[in-house]
Amino acid sequence: MEKLLISACLLGVSCRYDGKSKPVPEAEKLMEKYELIPVCAEIMGGLPTPRVPAEIVGEKVITREGRDVTAEYLRGAGEVLRLAKLFGCKKALLKEKSPSCGRGRIYNGKFDGTLTDGYGKTAALLVENGIEVFGESQINELM
Repeated sequence: MEKLLISACLLGVSCRYDGKSKPVPEAEKLMEKYELIPVCAEIMGGLPTPRVPAEIVGEKVITREGRDVTAEYLRGAGEVLRLAKLFGCKKALLKEKSPSCGRGRIYNGKFDGTLTDGYGKTAALLVENGIEVFGESQINELM
């Protein structure tokens, strides 16, 4: 069975910055086709749950309070990549808009709810390493 990385919050794990999850009911149906490998790059990078919201500003990840958490985001991205390689994952289903998992559109770094083109740190690292990244709005493409 093909293995698929998946943002743990999409499976109902309360690991988001606000201590909540963003379950996608269809995600459990993926278990019929894939062996799911749940990940949360922020936690794997050493950040707590809940945590202060962060957005990408230039090349850095900065919290709403102004703290640079780039190192934690990069550490978590590296750990997710390590698991992807260990399990032989060729695809990932990640949480859209996230500074870690966002694919194609992320928040603009001004904490005003505006989106801009870009990738979160984990999504970018996975793509750079040949792993196809999908956002939760694309789940049907994986079915």
